[in-house]
Formats: sequence, structure tokens, C-alpha cells
Amino acid sequence: MPSPSPTAAVPAANPPRQFWTRIRTSFPWMVGIAFFIRVLCIILMHTYKVRTTEDNFGFGWEMGRIGASIASGHGFASPFQTPTGPTAWEPPLTPYLMAGVFKIFGIYSRASAFALLTINSLWSALTCIPIFLVARRSFGEKVAVASAWTWAIFPYVIYWDIKWMWETSLSALLITAIFWIAVSMEDAEGVKPWVHFGLLWGIAALNSPSLLSFLPASGLYAWYRRWRAGRRSLGGVVLASLIFIALITPWLLRNDRVFGRPVVLRTNFGAELRMGNGPYADGTWQFYLHPVHDVAEFQRYVQMGELAYVKARRDEAVAWIKANPASFIVVSFRKFIYFWYGVPRDLNPTWLEPAKNSLFAASSLLTLFGLLLALRQRRPHAWLFFWLLLLYPFVYYIVFPHARYRHPVDPAITILSVFVITQAQKRRTATPSPPTQ
Repeated sequence: MPSPSPTAAVPAANPPRQFWTRIRTSFPWMVGIAFFIRVLCIILMHTYKVRTTEDNFGFGWEMGRIGASIASGHGFASPFQTPTGPTAWEPPLTPYLMAGVFKIFGIYSRASAFALLTINSLWSALTCIPIFLVARRSFGEKVAVASAWTWAIFPYVIYWDIKWMWETSLSALLITAIFWIAVSMEDAEGVKPWVHFGLLWGIAALNSPSLLSFLPASGLYAWYRRWRAGRRSLGGVVLASLIFIALITPWLLRNDRVFGRPVVLRTNFGAELRMGNGPYADGTWQFYLHPVHDVAEFQRYVQMGELAYVKARRDEAVAWIKANPASFIVVSFRKFIYFWYGVPRDLNPTWLEPAKNSLFAASSLLTLFGLLLALRQRRPHAWLFFWLLLLYPFVYYIVFPHARYRHPVDPAITILSVFVITQAQKRRTATPSPPTQ
């Protein structure tokens, strides 16, 4: 008899592959690793050591000033160098958050900086969840996994979380969560999703009113998808609207009481409009017109009061636009380019700045290709991506762009960029190799 063949050795399982298989779709792992990386960067890079020049103005800028005023017992006031009285220059959510941190850890202390940047990091880490859910619903699990983990570890995303004490990271979380609710509404039963929709939009309005440009599109899209599915929406729309109004009404009443006239969420649009439009406008922020950077403008703000000052600045900008419509169109087109390509840096530029802008522009181009491909392939909810990317940046084409202003839609940019890359990889692997001679 022939001797039995030796038993084939069974290859041992690959531990890293097993580990990745286990965590790749795990929300706790995504959020935990993203949060850990960000906090580690804060510690190792000492980003909590905020510069103390200009009396700590770089610590949260206007929001930090207002937070310090609240924490010191002077109320929602004084967004600039010295006490100037009540303000609505900024929306209330982040300044009150800063004030709470200042109360616990000290005004403008390093402990407060560390706490606020850690909170930023938590908002950003949690954004992995709606990114995964939106990407999976629109493009499948492969794109969802790659998008969520790209967001978790990508240095450009991490930069805004560990450097900017502002509303930026929370805005990205809110707009992505709202996007998820809008695309999942067609399958939802009961009023719970509408409650979430109204709550999130109310919080978003109090955090960053510029996000509201996406409100009509998201609401109409959710209603349309439900209508196509044969589901009723009128009661839910009314409920969401009432919740939204209930959340923002206390702030509106406060502004009406303080200023003696209605003020919708914030006051500073006229000043921002003037800092992007007027003589010498070139599509960038004319920072030297800001009350923080110009003593004469600050004195003018103090003498006129906030509402009169903002109105005067708005009138100046509108008068220039009316007198120079062609220049306004050219300048606005430059703002469009700068929003997606990156703002040029004229003050002491280094060789690194063009590289940064090139990478910034590359992500915008990938987003454009991904959006066009998604529309062409009739991917689910591609049109909501289109409306988000069309509507949200529009106000910045009118005022002025900044790289930070793009961050709330960076989750959508990440998803579309990953989608187009995976499609290119699929096409390359599907193309047969030419026969060898």
C-alpha cells in the first residue's frame, strides 16, 4: 500500500487581518482610535500652549472673548479688545461652551485650552459614525469603511480639531448627522426622526447660522423621498419646525430685548461683507478692516454701537457692489476659486504653501469627479451631495473664503473622494493585462 500523504499544513490565521476584520465596521473602535490620535497630537504637539499675544485673542478669537466675558460675570458681551457691552457678533453655542470650560479650568488657561481641544476632538471622532452610515447607504460598505477610517486618521482633518478653538468641528458633525437623517427618513416610522431633524437643525443654527443654507434642501429632500415611498410627512414637518423654532426663540428674544429690535441669530454679516468687498478687494479677507486689527475701526464700533456699525459697513459694501458690478463678479469668481483651491498666502510664503494649496485643490477635484460619477451612475442620494456642495459655500463667495470654512463639508468631500478612488481602482483591476510577446 502506498504510504499516506502527509497532512497539508494549515496556514495560521493572520492576526492583523483578523483584528482589522473585527474592527473595520466597529463604531467604538473608529471613534476611540480617532479620539486617541487627536488627543495624543494635542499632547505631543503642545497645541494647548496658545499664544498669549494680543491679550490672548488667539485663544478662541471673538468666541473666546465672549466666553471670557460670560465666565467673568459680564454676560454675552465684548467680542474684541476691551469691554464694549452686549453683543450678538457670534452665535451663542460655542461661546457658552467656552464659558463653561473657563469656569471649571480657568479663563485663558492651558487646562482650558486642552479641554476645549479635547472636546473638538470628540466632535470630530464622532463624525466617523454618520460618515460611515451615509457612505454605506450611498456607495456601499467598502467606501463606508474607507471614508470613516480616512476621516479618523487623516492629518488635514486632525489639524482643525487640535488647533482651532471654534465651532468648526461641531459644525462638521452636525451637518453630516443631518445629512444622514435626511437620506434615511424614507424608511423611518413614527415621529422620532423628525424630532431628531428639528433638534439637530436648532443646534446647528445656534452653532453656525451659515449651515442653514442647507436646511431647505435637506428638508425638501427628506419630504420628497418619503412622498415617493408613499409615507406621510406633514405632521413630522410641522413637529420638526416647532422644535427648531423653540430652540432658537430664546436667543432671538434675548437679542430683541438687548438691542431693542429683531436680530436673527448674529449681527456681523454686514461687517464680513465689507471685509470682502470694496476698494482693493481681491477675493481674500481684508483683515485690516476688522475692529481687532484697526484701532480706528474699533473706535468706530465703540462709538456707533454694534448694530449701527454693522449696518454702516454693509451699506459701504453694497454701495461698492452697485457701483462696480463687473469688479464684484470678478472678485466673487476669485472667492469661488480660493474656496476650493485654497486662499493664497502673501505674507511670508514658504515653499510649503503651494504644496498645501495643491493638496487642497486635489481633494476638491476628486470631489467634483466623485460627484459627477455618482450622478452619472445614479447612486442613491447623489443629488443631496450636489445640493450640499452647491448651497453651503455660496455665502463665502459673497463675503470671503478661508480654508476653515470648507471643513463642515469635508465629510462629504471625504466620501466622494474615496468613492472616485475606489471606482478607479475597480476599473484598473478589471482591465486585462496585455498579452506578453
